[in-house]
Amino acid sequence: MPLDRVPPQPMVRARALKGPLALLPATLVVVALGGCGVKHPTADLANGKELFVNKCSSCHTLAHANAQGTVGPNLDDAFRQDRADGVKGTSIQGLVDYWIRYPNKQGVMPAMLVSGQDAQDVAAYVAHVASIPGVDGGQLADIGQVKQKSVTEQNGSLQIDADPNGQLKFLASSASATAGKITINMKNASSVPHDIAIRGSGVSQVGKVVQNGGTSTVSETLKPGTYTFYCSVDGHEAAGMKGTLTVK
Repeated sequence: MPLDRVPPQPMVRARALKGPLALLPATLVVVALGGCGVKHPTADLANGKELFVNKCSSCHTLAHANAQGTVGPNLDDAFRQDRADGVKGTSIQGLVDYWIRYPNKQGVMPAMLVSGQDAQDVAAYVAHVASIPGVDGGQLADIGQVKQKSVTEQNGSLQIDADPNGQLKFLASSASATAGKITINMKNASSVPHDIAIRGSGVSQVGKVVQNGGTSTVSETLKPGTYTFYCSVDGHEAAGMKGTLTVK
């Protein structure tokens, strides 16, 4: 909704706000706290979490969603002071909803990454959990959980796929192989770009960056030892997209 069509909202003293709310001009603070004049029906938090995991977690950190992205703001840190200052969850929801529809033009987040009720669900979920201690329970508990396992080399090949939902995780947390020539293949079904890379014991190989069903591959002759497989895309390894390869 264009800002000049937003219905009048109760005035808020901007100087009393801290954290991200204080970064907005007073008029935008009013808009954000009022949710841009949009009436929020009962939100679907499960849908909000699933959408956040699939579309937002590669860029943002949000502990409840197991998201450790570093490209965009850490949402737990962003709202910690606001929580301490007693800012209501509905105000945080309104601000997140505003950010989704009108992101910083100098940033990398596209406008309307989600829209309509989906955007409100995402905003409601973030407002529900950001900077809140603990973990999700009930219906929310299993959403976005990446089930990792250990994989073993078969005939000189290892398959270490990226999480298909776009989280910064491989489906394997560890791998084992016999010394010799090893080829590591990583399929990436998500739209988030990833590659597969390996380092250790003098080895350093990086595959091509792929997305939307592409496969990244590295091949190397490996001696017995411990190696790290990881995604070399900026911020992804630091966010947890890595594992250990043991060669015997």
